[in-house]
Amino acid sequence: MADDRGGCDCGRGVLRMQGPNGEFPVLILVFREDHAVVHLMSDTERMSLLVGDGTVPSGAEVEVPITDDLAAFTGDFVLDIDRAWDLVHDFTQARAAGPLGEWREL
Repeated sequence: MADDRGGCDCGRGVLRMQGPNGEFPVLILVFREDHAVVHLMSDTERMSLLVGDGTVPSGAEVEVPITDDLAAFTGDFVLDIDRAWDLVHDFTQARAAGPLGEWREL
């Protein structure tokens, strides 16, 4: 649903997408209001975060849902929700996470 600014009024949530074989890669989008963080599980031992798009300054923090709680992420890893949804679409088409942007392994 669009808000007055024309963007997404998405509330909050977690979206998990798996590769076509039901295994890896797994892309996880966590979002709250206008902000999102994108995680990538390459295998059971490797997790990465997509580098943010500058929507939030590097030193600022945004809280997004992780399991049943909120977790704070710095602006280094925060995306505008509309940009994040575009990336989800790209992932579902290509089933590859590499082209989505720069990843930082945790």
